[in-house]
Amino acid sequence: MRNYREQGKLFVISAPSGTGKTSLVKALLNIQKDIFLSVSTTTRQARTGEIHGLDYEFVTEEEFESIKSSGGFLEWAKVYGNYYGTKSSSILESVNSGKKVILEIDYQGAMQVKKRFKNQNILKLIFIKPPSLKELGNRLKHRGQDSNEVIQDRLALAAEEMKQARKFDYVIINDRFNVAVKKICSIINDESV
Repeated sequence: MRNYREQGKLFVISAPSGTGKTSLVKALLNIQKDIFLSVSTTTRQARTGEIHGLDYEFVTEEEFESIKSSGGFLEWAKVYGNYYGTKSSSILESVNSGKKVILEIDYQGAMQVKKRFKNQNILKLIFIKPPSLKELGNRLKHRGQDSNEVIQDRLALAAEEMKQARKFDYVIINDRFNVAVKKICSIINDESV
């Protein structure tokens, strides 16, 4: 693998489902115009309002498997019965051209990226935590996208994911949205957090 030390930076933002990761990233993109957001590939169905190519690249399981078997993913994982992955080519091209790139991915994917770039100085891993599991449960219920059974599954997985936060470079508790956004901006701009 090439040496990326003088190249761009890669920021991985992970969080349990419902923690506010996507909202934080959207707010960040409105503030930081010099960031490239990777669009993940998934086999899940598009939710209302999601746009192919903007929110996700929606593919069939067969298409996903074809990309995976050809080594086209930087990382991939199966989450809640669906596959998610980040294509390598656009990420590496952007980093090589000096861009700041954000990957909004789950814990499993973050650990794959960490392993791939373990001897490189381009990667920062950021884990977003909810204020508590109870608050996370409230957020998932208010989101209105999942059944009670799915919410319980998400909470159980969130408890496990939060145990892994120590493997990240930074941990931010999303209890005050604007403060969390400012902390992420500070990390991206190499300011003291």
